Amino acid sequence: MRTGSCTRMTAETEITLTLDLDGTGKSDINSGVGFLDHMLTLFARHARIDLNARCAGDNMVDDHHSVEDIGIALGEVLKEALSEKRGINRYGSQLLPMDESLVLCAVDLSGRGTLRFTANIPSQKIGTFDTELVEEFFLAFSRTAGITLHIQQLDGENSHHIVEAMFKAFGRALKQAVAIDPAYADEIPSTKGVL
Repeated sequence: MRTGSCTRMTAETEITLTLDLDGTGKSDINSGVGFLDHMLTLFARHARIDLNARCAGDNMVDDHHSVEDIGIALGEVLKEALSEKRGINRYGSQLLPMDESLVLCAVDLSGRGTLRFTANIPSQKIGTFDTELVEEFFLAFSRTAGITLHIQQLDGENSHHIVEAMFKAFGRALKQAVAIDPAYADEIPSTKGVL
């Protein structure tokens, strides 16, 4: 069972999150941030992982702490679920169109937390959601999970489409990377012998 769970409590947020890498794409998300709920639901569906998340955050200030801390919690449970990463593909990538938008996402479950995020999201808000928080989410996630994550917007004019393409592409790239390769099921996918 490749699963992970965490409870994260700070002065700003209280989060519980569970993940099953071998799920079917089911999710139950209540982050207190409606747009993030929508994105995480899409992510889980496209990654074919089961994801449950609850967050009570200081949204009266803004959504920053909730979005960042959910990224941290998701990184923690992914790391737990992957354990020593034996048998995984390690790499995954997706070029994903969403209407006029086009996003490239590439993942390496390297053990090294790196984010390269190249995007020009036209609007500062999608509904009440601050679009600058998209990068904050992926930064918190990649650092905590210890993965190399590249997200590059190649085209797009509609902010909702651009961000949705990012989360869908991220889900599909991660699905490839965490998949077990039966031919190498007992091996760590690195010449170092550890990831």
